[in-house]
Amino acid sequence: MQIDIPAVKAEVEAVFDRYEAALVGNDVPVLDELFWDSATTVRFGAGENLFGAAEIAAFRAGRSPVGLQREVLRRSITTYGQDFATASITFRRAGSTRVGRQQQTWVRFPEGWRVVAAHVSLLDAPPP
Repeated sequence: MQIDIPAVKAEVEAVFDRYEAALVGNDVPVLDELFWDSATTVRFGAGENLFGAAEIAAFRAGRSPVGLQREVLRRSITTYGQDFATASITFRRAGSTRVGRQQQTWVRFPEGWRVVAAHVSLLDAPPP
């Protein structure tokens, strides 16, 4: 298996950038599109555990669009072969001292790259 094939890595970086823009812009249709539409898709958030695309979509539809802007502090995207990738970032929201962490597992399907699992958490203080 090849790690970080340049063309595949570029694809995942582009779709991740699209996801990030949709997240901070509260573009719910794009966010829904980029999570795999399956009962097996999981998103653990800072305050919620969501099992299945329907729960994730309901959360997104009901979330406030206020305060979604964030600064990505560090990013790591790794691809494994042609069809599997992980994306990990740390971030900070304006006015907060907390550091957020986000990890996503991406899989290439016939319809394109989709998140199949995600985790978001917050640390009270920056890590050492």
